[in-house]
Amino acid sequence: MKDPKDPKEPILVTRSSMPPLEEFIEEIRPIWDSHWLTNMGVYHERFRERLNQFLGVAHTELFVNGHMALEMAIQAMGLTGEVITTPFTFVSTTHAIVRNGLTPVFCDINPGDFTMDAAKLEGLITARTSAIIPVHVYGNLCDVEAIETIAEKHGLKVFYDAAHAFGERYHGTGVGAFGDASMFSFHATKVFHSIEGGAVCYHDEALGKELYKLKNFGILSEEVIDGVGANAKMNEFQAAMGICNLRHLEEEIAKRKQVFLHYMKRLCDVKGLRLPVHKPGLESNYAYFPVIFDESVFGENRDQVYDRLKSHGIVARKYFYPLTNACDCYKDRFSPESTPTAFQISRQVLTLPLYADLPLEDVDRICEIILDHKTEKAGVWQ
Repeated sequence: MKDPKDPKEPILVTRSSMPPLEEFIEEIRPIWDSHWLTNMGVYHERFRERLNQFLGVAHTELFVNGHMALEMAIQAMGLTGEVITTPFTFVSTTHAIVRNGLTPVFCDINPGDFTMDAAKLEGLITARTSAIIPVHVYGNLCDVEAIETIAEKHGLKVFYDAAHAFGERYHGTGVGAFGDASMFSFHATKVFHSIEGGAVCYHDEALGKELYKLKNFGILSEEVIDGVGANAKMNEFQAAMGICNLRHLEEEIAKRKQVFLHYMKRLCDVKGLRLPVHKPGLESNYAYFPVIFDESVFGENRDQVYDRLKSHGIVARKYFYPLTNACDCYKDRFSPESTPTAFQISRQVLTLPLYADLPLEDVDRICEIILDHKTEKAGVWQ
């Protein structure tokens, strides 16, 4: 018999934020008059300008999705040989490197915030290294100061995968302003989305010209095609959704913060759980709520908790599992044992449902199910 406390519908790990329907209809109404649906139209350019202002960056190029933004930025930057990155990321990061004919070299992660361990970075640099591609994880910002100091010392490019960090600022600086470039994903599951979509923020105008050509078949002008490009343009409907959602972003983040804080309140005193810690000086977007389960203290492992939640219609996520260097497609090339901290965390982490409209009573239910096997609580394990 189904537990009467369980919701009628499953609670997913996230749910897309949507603007009011009437607002979106009014936003897209002019598209019916213009019949301009794609190819860098009015909405595309308006969205790009508003992103520059909001993110505090000089230049932004828009793409159909975050993965194509990653792939094409790597190509546009002219990277060669080896690229140092992290395996604790969505597989898109590693795929984008490999699909450009480059060799990813995996740096282990910091056990505190799960981003690239800058202390291990310099030992991985070789004569073949051309760049560092760190990842801001769960909204946790990488050690940008240390990474960029090392990159400058060795003459390397830095390209951040900032898919999890949209809207964040670090000591007042928008995260898209760090490094040579940063990629944002506007996938429907993100804090901010344009249904699908992505962007690259950059400083060098020459890089921008390459990005534009690559996403538009190599077309430089009406009669000049001087490169081999692809089709990765953002269409007008995506841009219109982005414009609408950008108006509501601060409100959405404020709602997410309340959910985040309620989880912290319910779980912070539980032995065997390690909860999120934010970097000092970071204005968080509250993108995810990852929990690390220490089986020896908590009494259950991550997979057992995942299964119990799922049996109640609550879909958490083992994010990131497997590591990218443990994926089947790379099993003959890489080994997760080369990054032991990341390997351990990947087997212990569970991201709990978090979205702006998640009722706090559902957060309570989720926490009660997690703690169902516990008979006592005590101090924080961090």
